[in-house]
Amino acid sequence: MIKAVVFDVGETLISEDRIWTAWARRLGVSPFVLMGLIGGTAALDRSLNDAFLLLRPDLDREAEELAWERDDPDGLRNHFDADDLYPDVREALAALRAAGLQVIIAGNQPARAYNALVAMDLPVDSVHTSDGWGVAKPDPGFFAKVAAVSGREPGEILYVGDRVDNDVLPAAAAGMRTALLRRGPWGYLHAERQEAATADMIVDDLHALLPALRQIT
Repeated sequence: MIKAVVFDVGETLISEDRIWTAWARRLGVSPFVLMGLIGGTAALDRSLNDAFLLLRPDLDREAEELAWERDDPDGLRNHFDADDLYPDVREALAALRAAGLQVIIAGNQPARAYNALVAMDLPVDSVHTSDGWGVAKPDPGFFAKVAAVSGREPGEILYVGDRVDNDVLPAAAAGMRTALLRRGPWGYLHAERQEAATADMIVDDLHALLPALRQIT
């Protein structure tokens, strides 16, 4: 029986549209160009960083972020806040908690994302980031941390994310149940892959989780 639901962050809870638009402006290209390259690299299973290197082969993203911070110290830049939440997040997470489920956020995010997520005052039991843990998906150690912070057996955990490679397959290998969310470029692309059948459910939004859980628990 599922007792805890654990959520990825980017394109699961947080829309990255504004972030990529801001990056495009920073790099001097249209949002269409950068987002098209991100979609292309996603389809080819290439690193997200390759989309940036196709635009500027000499780009050092870390150095560029530091320069961006100096240029715009008070701006949101490539960070996120509550305005970037998908519209279904608060209501869907609250419904899961009202149903008696433990709700946790744990995704591949920099340390600063922890404060941003906590500041949103979401209806969750805890928030965790890969940088905070020192281990990132799809490393099995990440999912061992998920089980540890939940205090549950792996089979009692549903991990929700938008990627087969980073979310569904490694979470299933750790013994967890999984949900693939058809959201964002990876979500739509990965839902069409044969490996998507590994997921216990494929959903189009977070509201669909609770009804689907009632079918598998």
